[in-house]
Amino acid sequence: MSPRALDELVVVDFSRVLAGPLATMTLADLGATVIKVERPGAGDDTRAWGPPLDARGVATYYLSVNRNKRSVVLDLATDEGRAAAHELVAAADVVVENFRPGVMDRLGLGYDALSAVRPGLVYCSVTGFGRDGGAAMPGYDLLVQALGGLMSVTGPAGGEPQKVGVALVDVLCGLHATAGILAALRHRDRTGEGQRVEVSLLQSLLSGLVNQASAWVAGGVVPRAMGNAHPSIAPYEPLPTGDGELVLAVGNDKQFRALCAVLDAPGLAADERFATNDARVAHRDALRVELVTRLATDGADAWAARLLPVGVPAGRVNDVAGAVALAERLGLDPVVSIPDEDGHEVRGIRSPIGLSATPPRYDHAPPALGATSFADALEEARRARAATVGG
Repeated sequence: MSPRALDELVVVDFSRVLAGPLATMTLADLGATVIKVERPGAGDDTRAWGPPLDARGVATYYLSVNRNKRSVVLDLATDEGRAAAHELVAAADVVVENFRPGVMDRLGLGYDALSAVRPGLVYCSVTGFGRDGGAAMPGYDLLVQALGGLMSVTGPAGGEPQKVGVALVDVLCGLHATAGILAALRHRDRTGEGQRVEVSLLQSLLSGLVNQASAWVAGGVVPRAMGNAHPSIAPYEPLPTGDGELVLAVGNDKQFRALCAVLDAPGLAADERFATNDARVAHRDALRVELVTRLATDGADAWAARLLPVGVPAGRVNDVAGAVALAERLGLDPVVSIPDEDGHEVRGIRSPIGLSATPPRYDHAPPALGATSFADALEEARRARAATVGG
């Protein structure tokens, strides 16, 4: 088998739901040995978050972020469970946890305690609102979308605030956690020094608001919801056609002129209301009327087929099934299928990370609760550690 970038890295994963498990699955896809520590009886909350379920009756939410891991059941409320956790950490490089701040410390599994057991440990804490003033606040994606401003810029202009259709804040936070862990490991490779990595849902969202956050902190402008319109670019939205919705993402004046040529409307490009992006933004409502009238003469797919070859970003609004089908047509091979312990094929979305020398692999389906015994998990961790230079 080809090597993977993180072969011989050992991660003990105390996290659950989405942000932490997404980070640890990313590490696992890249070769890390990830031991998922779960509570007795129930395990990760997302095991019960269904429907939808797959053909075996397993919650698809859980399946989305837990492949390539080993599941071990430990009761951290007991001395025996905590002692076992210490044994695992002693053989590990990375710990990931997303308990409320202070919980791991009370269990004797906080950064100070575990870094004493394992010098050089990289310890990643994922919180909702940080360890200080927001320590007692529950870190649920919907709550952070609300408090963090995302819902205020999502939805129709003048309408009620709306959440994004996926737990986007958790995803952003999980990706930031992955980056922080890899940066800390690079530092450890150079110095031998471990460190604590801290990411929060709120800070991840504020960072992810990019231009919308910058509008306020750098420009003093509080962004508002604009439906599918863009605050700084036009046309940059879905528009109705004779058959389906067509997204136009016209990012510059050259693209707008090409759009007008395809629509057989060169006069629009010459119109002073639309000739520049600034003017189009100022007259977006009038522009929309002109475009919708012309787009009604054909369907979304037909318009996209004419616009893309001349450099105008355009495409039909797909559902998820259509999006996966598009990726398949483009040769991206977006779906992976992994056999579970009973030989059933578990399907999931391929890692978006492409590496020419050390590509991700998909060796293990998301595990059943407690599928790996503590003894086997400990042995696997120690074996991976022994293969590392220096032990």
